[in-house]
Amino acid sequence: MLNNVVDPGLDLDRVFRALADPGRRRMLERLSQGPASVSELGKPLSMSLAAVLQHVQILETSGLVRSRKLGRTRTCSLNAEPLRSAERWISERRTFVERRLDRLGEYLADTAGQPGSGHTGPAAPHTPARNQEDGP
Repeated sequence: MLNNVVDPGLDLDRVFRALADPGRRRMLERLSQGPASVSELGKPLSMSLAAVLQHVQILETSGLVRSRKLGRTRTCSLNAEPLRSAERWISERRTFVERRLDRLGEYLADTAGQPGSGHTGPAAPHTPARNQEDGP
């Protein structure tokens, strides 16, 4: 039996894929100022209108952009919710790593100077190794 539940990780993968391209990030920056036509999004980029449309499709697939067509003009707008999801995911990972680093720091502080800890106090200053030709 197939599971009809959409994998939230897949949506996140699409968002990161969309954000991976500098041209698409520039489009999103422009859309953060308000809606824009596809041709407006492509103006600052050195690419064809067909290429801009492909980038817009990737942004739409990721959920970052919504577009609507009125006559011959396709207008795009930013949907910030997928960005918030990506930000939450990154924040959760950062919190996890920070906790582990804090625990490591506490462990190292607790075991400093204990026999068998391999750490007997402050690190000795580093002196470069001498060449045997240099003599004593």
